[in-house]
Amino acid sequence: MSALPPTTGQRIKELRRAAGMSQADLATAMGRSESWVSQVERGVQPVERLAILQGLADALGVSVREVRPDAALSPADLVDDTPEPESNDLDGLRVALTGHPALGSLFDRGPSSPVSALAEFRHLVDQAWEYVHASSFAALSDHLAKLLPDIEVAVRHAPAADRVELHSLRARSYQAAAASFTRQDQADAAWVAADRALQAAEMAGQPLEVVAGLFRMAHAFMRQQHMDQAEQAAKSAVEVLDPRAEDPACPPEELSLLGAMNLVLAVINAREGNRPGTHAHLNRAGEIATRLGEDRNDFDTEFGPTNVRLHAVSTAVELGDAGLALEIAAEVDADGLSAERQARFLLDVARAHAQRRHVGEATAALLDAETRAPEQIRDHHLAREIIRDLLQLSGRRVPETLRELADRCGVS
Repeated sequence: MSALPPTTGQRIKELRRAAGMSQADLATAMGRSESWVSQVERGVQPVERLAILQGLADALGVSVREVRPDAALSPADLVDDTPEPESNDLDGLRVALTGHPALGSLFDRGPSSPVSALAEFRHLVDQAWEYVHASSFAALSDHLAKLLPDIEVAVRHAPAADRVELHSLRARSYQAAAASFTRQDQADAAWVAADRALQAAEMAGQPLEVVAGLFRMAHAFMRQQHMDQAEQAAKSAVEVLDPRAEDPACPPEELSLLGAMNLVLAVINAREGNRPGTHAHLNRAGEIATRLGEDRNDFDTEFGPTNVRLHAVSTAVELGDAGLALEIAAEVDADGLSAERQARFLLDVARAHAQRRHVGEATAALLDAETRAPEQIRDHHLAREIIRDLLQLSGRRVPETLRELADRCGVS
């Protein structure tokens, strides 16, 4: 029985390896994320457009026909009736974010269909955040690609009495987009979404929503390795909120944002190797969490005592204190948080085990994370880095479960 011909993704992977390129190298050459390359090679992200095939061929130094033999046919011939695999990329959402969000409204063009009621928009925005917390990026992309244009038109044509809340809902929608772009290594789009969230929150007259937008912006800057800008975004909020927190009547929602911003600053300091700064911001966040006395999810930050402990694990790993990270992790119960937070915690546990060369324990943590948020783990840059480290540590004796996980994540 003859072997099946390689798929387009498999062919691209072989050509990339033959060219001595990593997934990151090909991603840079294509102007795409490493996550996108991984999805292409695994067949999760279909490649049908001739322009993209040509771009891949140019980046790999081969002809289009070597990438895909049938690419010499006409574009119509490339399309068949076989259902395409579901994309986990956010390309559809990127397109929706491009250009002016409601240009027709500037020319007095009314909405093409009746504007949805406020209650419907509330439901749709809440649903968007459910997708975010579950790391369901494919569903989120489809959802927000429709919601964002609709809410942009609505805020310009709805009754005046509804517009303040619509601006607030618009801010939350863009924050959801920013959070997801950051997790998918698309920090440029995350910055655009966060900036629009800031503008919408200010138009709503909601200063705390503005701070929430700064929270998303800080994460986008961190993903771009622009730590000075991330620190500025977080510090600007802390400088305003810290004095207000001295009031015993300070609202819990405001305290949550102050605590979340301190966690951002703790991570920034840890990545820069600043132990005193890391511990100072962790301690401040811990004080605020103790004052709140419970895990909350104000402005979708999931701030509370448990999240502070999760960040204690994460920053310990960043500082190279794997033993301390594992000691703290052993006392953490993250089951009350979202699937995204649980999976991110397990990634840090896996990182700590990898630092101590515990291949089996690190693999088990990654597999646990994958069961909770498969889309997140299979496309997270950190997961791929850990898997590569574990493969190298394993040498010629790679555990089968690790090899299978590497295949699912598209790690060479």
